[in-house]
Amino acid sequence: MLPRPGVTQDLARFVAETKWQDVPDKVRHEAKRALLNFFAVAIAGCRTGPVEMALASLADFSGGKQATVIGRTDRIDALSAAFLNAAGANVFDYCDTHLPTVVHPTSPVAPALLALAELRRVTGPELLLAFVLGFEIECRVGGAVSPGHYPKGWHITSTCGVFGSAAGAAKLLGLDAKQVAWALGNASTQSAGLCECLGWPAKSISVGNAAKNGLWSALLAEKGFEGPAEPIAGAQGFLAAMGEPPNWAALIDGLGETWELNDNSIKPYPCGFVIHPLLDCALDWRRDHPAAAVERIAIRGNPLLLQRTDRPDVASGRESQVSLQHAVAAALVTGKAGLDQFTDTCVNDPAVMEMRGRIEVASDPAISTIAAEMDFFTADGRQHSVATRAARGSPSNPMKDTEIEDKLRAEAGRWRPGHDIQPLIDAIWTLEKSGDVSNLAAMTVPR
Repeated sequence: MLPRPGVTQDLARFVAETKWQDVPDKVRHEAKRALLNFFAVAIAGCRTGPVEMALASLADFSGGKQATVIGRTDRIDALSAAFLNAAGANVFDYCDTHLPTVVHPTSPVAPALLALAELRRVTGPELLLAFVLGFEIECRVGGAVSPGHYPKGWHITSTCGVFGSAAGAAKLLGLDAKQVAWALGNASTQSAGLCECLGWPAKSISVGNAAKNGLWSALLAEKGFEGPAEPIAGAQGFLAAMGEPPNWAALIDGLGETWELNDNSIKPYPCGFVIHPLLDCALDWRRDHPAAAVERIAIRGNPLLLQRTDRPDVASGRESQVSLQHAVAAALVTGKAGLDQFTDTCVNDPAVMEMRGRIEVASDPAISTIAAEMDFFTADGRQHSVATRAARGSPSNPMKDTEIEDKLRAEAGRWRPGHDIQPLIDAIWTLEKSGDVSNLAAMTVPR
């Protein structure tokens, strides 16, 4: 790859110079939807083992109680809060997905901004603008290395999320273009995350670090901590190190004209998004048929479906979230696809285990990542064909605003029955009118 001078500077100027009035109304609304969903999944994950262990470890070294750990009474230093809230939001694979890149974009960015908002006075429009810009940068960097980056084993949410949290935090700090470039340079050398860790608590380390290190990168830049002139497209920069022929158009074309938030998807199911079209088909068929009737299931999906989730033998609830066989089997046996279907108990359910063995999978590049085709062969000798072209939650078949609200209410209720989350919902929908968002995260804590 030949270096291309000026790319990072173009991105940095875009971050520094873009104003709230430059953001279209639709993008503003998508930002609020993403934040509503973020709080739902962060509350869902705030008591999980990875968060508990990370909190216990970080608390031993934290000297301050600057920021909220979402859903909990615990407070900790801002960098650790960013780590914990990102890890918690991503732990169940229930967070949003940018379809062109399969980045989970909100988990690394929102926690950094919320932690910073508890250190500095931040208005609602400032928070939303910083979030939109952080989202834009991480997904454009992700687009530059897609589609080869993920199959090579890089966890793209982490490797590219650190750029998003750095850019968003830099905007919230009011850094100029030179300082934003430094923040991106500081972030570039901390880009890390391996797909081998998916399904294990270790996954949460790189997601948490994407938020924490992005925030730290911007705080360092604010103090004059310099980075290289071209950390993204330099001769030994991020793109060169990743070894992918860069998609320059995805990285820099249409800055300020097209917006990556318009390609965001919000999940109705807590598992890898490429599994979602299968769950749509399985649940739709299951409503009218008993699971016991199924003798064999033949699945056809995009090659990415197999690359990421062809895992017929799983041993834990965590691992089951990236197993198409388990997700389909659990949905057919129970008729549901919620958090309870991705637990150790469900993984070890004899009926689910038997159903997993009846599933066959084939890839077809003509099928998109949000589509799937399934044939159900039943004991009466019949073949039932079910297909979808757009999974629920995808941009072409999005969840309704009210459904995202219900997701947040449901997770708040699971955390603490009777927990009134409506003030947070109202606060997010009216963020443009807020002069101080420092208590936004604290609204997730049950009283």
